[in-house]
Amino acid sequence: MLEVSEAVLTVPEAEAIVFDVQRFSIHDGPGIRTTVFFKGCPLRCRWCQNPEALRPQPEIAFYADRCRNSRDCRPACPQEALQWNGDRIIRQRCDACGRCAEACAYEALRVVGRKVSADALLEEVLRDLAFYRTSGGGVTLSGGEPTLQLEFIGAFARRCRNRGVSVGLQTCGFFRWDMFAAHLPSFAFIQFDLKLMDAELHRDATGVDNGMILENARRLAAAGAPVMFRMPVVPGITDTEINLQQVAAFLRELGRPGIHLLRYHAMGEAKLARIGNPLPPLGLADGKLAAESLSRATEVLRREALEVTT
Repeated sequence: MLEVSEAVLTVPEAEAIVFDVQRFSIHDGPGIRTTVFFKGCPLRCRWCQNPEALRPQPEIAFYADRCRNSRDCRPACPQEALQWNGDRIIRQRCDACGRCAEACAYEALRVVGRKVSADALLEEVLRDLAFYRTSGGGVTLSGGEPTLQLEFIGAFARRCRNRGVSVGLQTCGFFRWDMFAAHLPSFAFIQFDLKLMDAELHRDATGVDNGMILENARRLAAAGAPVMFRMPVVPGITDTEINLQQVAAFLRELGRPGIHLLRYHAMGEAKLARIGNPLPPLGLADGKLAAESLSRATEVLRREALEVTT
């Protein structure tokens, strides 16, 4: 399993590492939004939808279905980090310089992750300023876990606010409150994910204890922050009746008896082989089973007096 030793990466305020900037998003907050996906995550959720975000550094993804075995990539690699069996990349050697991707005419190799300055990212998102203004939208910071690059997102959010653009944050909640609190006014809303309430089950499923996450949820609620709680409904993992009841009790304790449920999708599993399988596949289908799980979780939580959206 990959490790992230600190809850905040040492990344200068002037730059960050992102792996995607998705325009015209309509599911990541109000209105039309641009969602910025940051690299790096302290959790290793077994159902991760964006496994290409787990590692904090840029990396090379290999698309086997596009490879035509021209082998033009191999002489281009200064680290001799290419092979022909299994994962095409010898990841212990690869420094993600991107020369192999440049040499591949079939785009079977791609760099995932790029450094960007706060000013350059602002210029990029301001292309859709007219859409934000007419729809009540803005920018949403996602990942990965954006708070790993906390000084950058704080600086970027301030730049957005100065241009009249609202900024929302999607977080797993695993961050140091003493470092985060000063940036709280920068966010128009915070979408905060809850997963498993039992500490050991949470550790088994995500790689970390949930103590810091739950304490940060309490602090946000106590501060009157614009926090909206969400939960991925993963069949057989987060959708058990006891977990749902514990989630409901926790939200009632916070005085925030509402939650948005996220249906499980298996799209993240298709990405695993491309980046060297950083997680073992969960092996769940995302059709009827996921729909039934979502329906059952909705029923249980409404029975527990929660306002539920999906």
